[in-house]
Amino acid sequence: MAAGLKTVILLSFVLAVGFLLIILSCALWANWLPLLVVFSALTFVLAPLPNALFAHCGGDEFSSSDSPTAAVDLGRFLTSIVVVTGFALPIVLTHSEVVKPGACAMSIIGGGLVYGTILAYSAAFRQDDEYD
Repeated sequence: MAAGLKTVILLSFVLAVGFLLIILSCALWANWLPLLVVFSALTFVLAPLPNALFAHCGGDEFSSSDSPTAAVDLGRFLTSIVVVTGFALPIVLTHSEVVKPGACAMSIIGGGLVYGTILAYSAAFRQDDEYD
C-alpha cells in the first residue's frame, strides 16, 4: 500500500500541532523554562534513530534464527531510553514546581504527537527489502 500526498499532508499537520502545543505550553504560562521540553521534542525526533541504525544488524537470509540480535535489542533499548526521557522531563519539572501541571500536560501531549507522527511516517513509507 503506497502512501500518498494526503498522508504527508495529514502527518505534517499533526507534527505542526505537536510543536504548537509544546510552544504554547511555554507561552501560555509565561514561563519559558518549559522550553527545555522542546529539547525533549528534539529527543522525540531523534528517538527512532537508534532503532533505524541497528535494525539492519539482524540476521541475514542464511541464518536459521529469526530472533533479533544483540545489536537490534541495543537499538530498541536506546530508543526506549530517549522516549522515556522525553516524557519524564516535563513530569520532573512539574514535580519540582518549575513548570505548571497544565504546561506539563500540553508538552507531553505535544511530544507524543511529534513521536507518533515520526512513527506513522516511518510505517507509511517503509521500504521492504523483499524482492518478490
